[in-house]
This record gives sequence, structure tokens and C-alpha cells, in this order.
Amino acid sequence: MSEAVLEINDLSLAFPISRSLADWVAGRPGKVVRALNGVSLQLQKGETLGVVGESGCGKSTLARCIVRLYEPTSGSVRHHGQDIFDASVRGDRAYNRRVQMMFQDPFSSLNPRMTTGQILSEALRVHEMRSEDQIPERVAELLDLVRLPQDAAEKLPHEFSGGQRQRIAIARALAVEPEILIADELVSALDVSVQAQVVNLLLELQERLGLTVLFVAHDLRLVRHVSNRVAVIYLGRIVEIGDSETLFSSPSHPYSQALLSAAPSMDPDDKGQKVKLEGELPSPLNVPTGCAFHQRCRFADTRCHSESPSLRPLEGRGEVACHHVEKILHNA
Repeated sequence: MSEAVLEINDLSLAFPISRSLADWVAGRPGKVVRALNGVSLQLQKGETLGVVGESGCGKSTLARCIVRLYEPTSGSVRHHGQDIFDASVRGDRAYNRRVQMMFQDPFSSLNPRMTTGQILSEALRVHEMRSEDQIPERVAELLDLVRLPQDAAEKLPHEFSGGQRQRIAIARALAVEPEILIADELVSALDVSVQAQVVNLLLELQERLGLTVLFVAHDLRLVRHVSNRVAVIYLGRIVEIGDSETLFSSPSHPYSQALLSAAPSMDPDDKGQKVKLEGELPSPLNVPTGCAFHQRCRFADTRCHSESPSLRPLEGRGEVACHHVEKILHNA
């Protein structure tokens, strides 16, 4: 088994909401949004781990915790065994350099008043990656790496297309020679043809530079294409994680089955049975007790209403958080 470069253990995050006047008058306590509810997973060296789920399930919140934009309420994130939220390492920039994040909208994450050359140079200077006289050469190397022309260094972000801006964002992340890339909906704002170009570039760079990637996306076909393993998240909790091809071809958890069933098939002759979800995604302000999925699950019983299932290994299928998964698979 390859080395785990990142270990996430029982990670939880709740955002408090200010009490309304009615809450004050009635003496009701303030509400909290429970964005993450005990997420545990490992990121192995050199792999691409896809994270999928409905909007509002906690995918982006998890990504932001990993890069320390949010501090969790409880749990830990360990990089090579070291807790990244430990007081002794909070001010250390080494982790910030080793783990880089790329956002969905590159235009809002790029300074509109700085040229591409200045954007890349700033990253090199802040982390002291090159001496001053070596920076122009390194900027040229980065532009070549992401297949942008050299004159791009003199242009402002608004002069580029969405795909080109995303390449600049990738170049900026690579400028500090990271070990891990966090891609949060990296290509969801781009046209389909441009998505393919950017994703293929990322895969080539991963192989060439030995990168480890956490790929957060809602496009299931894209996740299947890029990922070695996939984690399915529901209401801030991992419900299934395993090998990409196995999970996509034969999902085990009822939520995974419904999620993948809803994805459009590329085969016009595919008349497969659709698994429909009942009801809406519950609010993270009021996460159901027991298994969070029980209100929408056709297999739920009284145990599911009261007891939260833990992720457990299932032979040949990765890990699944479901009380009745063996029975479900047997009757499939």
C-alpha cells in the first residue's frame, strides 16, 4: 500500500448562526450549520481521490478545511503525521506551500490589477522559491508548463478566456512546487471542450511532477475519468469510498446507487433501472438523527432512525456506511 500523505480523522465543522430577535425573546439557543459530521479518509501519495455528492453536502467545505481556510470544530487533518491545526505549526508556511488549492472561478482568485507575470512572480517571492534574478526564467518555465504563450506574462487576467485563466491558476499553484493539489470544482465553469483540455493537462502534470490530487466535483463522468478512488459524501459524512471503477460500475450504498443512477448515460440504448431519491436533501441546520440518509432511503428501518452507521470495509468494495449493505447487495 502506498504512503498516506494526508490523514483526515473524524473531522467536524459547525458554523454558528446569529440568534434572531425572536430567538432572544423566546430564549432559544442559537442555531448551527453542521457542514461536516465526522469525515475520515486518507489521501495516498500519487493518487487522485475524487469527492462527489449533491450541492450543499460539504465537498467544498472539506477542501477548505484541508488548506486551513476553515478551522474544524473537532477532529484532525494530519500531513505526514503532523496535525496541521496544531498551534506549533499554524504559522509555518511550509504546509501552505506543500498543499495548494485551485478554485472554481479563476477570475475572482486572480488579482485583476496584476499581470500574469506579476501573479506568478509574487508566489515565487513570498515562498522564496527562486532568487530575484532567476524569477523571470521560472515564470517562462511555468507558462510553458501549462501551455500558454510567453507573451501571456504581460497580459492582465481579463484578457484571457476562462480556460486560459484556469491554466494561470494551475501555474500559480505549481510555482511553489506543491506535493498536493486541491481542485475545487476546477472546470465546472468552463465549456465542455475546454474542460477536457484543462483536465487532461492536469493529469499530464500529475504524472510528470508526481502530484497527489483531491478532485472535488459534481460531474460524475469527469470524476470517473480522473480518479483512482472516489469518496461519496452526504450531509457532511462519507457514506462510501473505494476504487473508482468498482464504485461506478457497482455502487454499494443506496445513496451512491441513486446518485450514479441519476447521471446521464453516454449509451443511447441504456434503458437501465433508475433509482429515484424521495424528498429533498435535509437542511444542515437540522441533520436527521441516526443515519442521515434514512429519510430518503427505501431500505431504512427503525435501526437506521436511531443508530448512525460507521464506515466499514466490505470485501472487494472499499468502505461503506450502511447497516444493511450486505442485504441490499444480496437482493440486487
